[in-house]
Amino acid sequence: MQAKNQKIVVLGTGGTIAGVSASANEGLAYKAAQRGIDDLLEVALGHQKHWPEALSDYQFDSEQVAQLDSKDMDFETWMHLAQRCEHWLSQSNVAGLVITHGTDTLEETAYFLSHVLSTAKPIVLTCAMRPANFKDADGPQNLRDAMLLAATTHELGVCLVAAGEIHHSQYVQKVHPTRLNAFDSGETGMAGRVHNDRVEWLESFNSPKMTDKLRVSQLPPASKWPWVEIVMNHVNASALHIEALVQAGVKGLVVAGTGNGSMSTKLKQSLVLAQKAGVQIRLSTRCNQGSVIPTESHIFDATSGLSPVKTRVALMLDMMSQLQSH
Repeated sequence: MQAKNQKIVVLGTGGTIAGVSASANEGLAYKAAQRGIDDLLEVALGHQKHWPEALSDYQFDSEQVAQLDSKDMDFETWMHLAQRCEHWLSQSNVAGLVITHGTDTLEETAYFLSHVLSTAKPIVLTCAMRPANFKDADGPQNLRDAMLLAATTHELGVCLVAAGEIHHSQYVQKVHPTRLNAFDSGETGMAGRVHNDRVEWLESFNSPKMTDKLRVSQLPPASKWPWVEIVMNHVNASALHIEALVQAGVKGLVVAGTGNGSMSTKLKQSLVLAQKAGVQIRLSTRCNQGSVIPTESHIFDATSGLSPVKTRVALMLDMMSQLQSH
């Protein structure tokens, strides 16, 4: 039986789940990050549905770490969030964390946290596609599901639960702008479901092996993080922006290539020159499923197997790790 003093801590960062629209009938035009995490937690705990037995012995605590629309997420907030996660996770009576987040950049935050936090305790992100005051708001159920997952899961790493679907931070992407199940894990597929207050894991899911982590305390101040940008191959892609970025001092570039990481001759030539100038290059694909399979024709590192936005986070962390080793 779960010890009575064990608790789940819910950290709020804003997003649509905390958003408010002009009326309960408006689900698309709203202002994000208007309600505090204490209010969201109170609504979730007071939900009319039967309270899951798995949560009955837990206490709940909350902290407002940030209050922003996730399209405006920044490195300073990431640092603060990771530090607060470490603070709570270090306490023996904290069984797991839930983080409420906007949907737009959730996958990047989840991936970042998965590579700077080392713990067997669950870290579950959740969100909403409808504002908090919408007549059929999805936030309260998503938050309940996240708390249930945090109470019953171990050794999974950082994951997301929304619309009853569980996705691992390594694979999850936002793939739809408006539907409730806006997230997908591509060919890997979701890790499981939450149905009728029960967590159901899919036999087809294998938790990924995580690489060495850069601890939060080893990260430099956010203002010192390396500057990394994403460039995309498309019809008649110009190389002028690459030249401008190099001249401006960019430290890394991620290429969202077409297909299996292909790019125009002009783009490739410009990137080769950037690499010779000391810019680190990583290759990904703009396709929303699958990853680049490296071949002899690939002259840039294409081994991450990640989406462009996560490849960017991975490259920044790699560069910071390289600085630590010198």
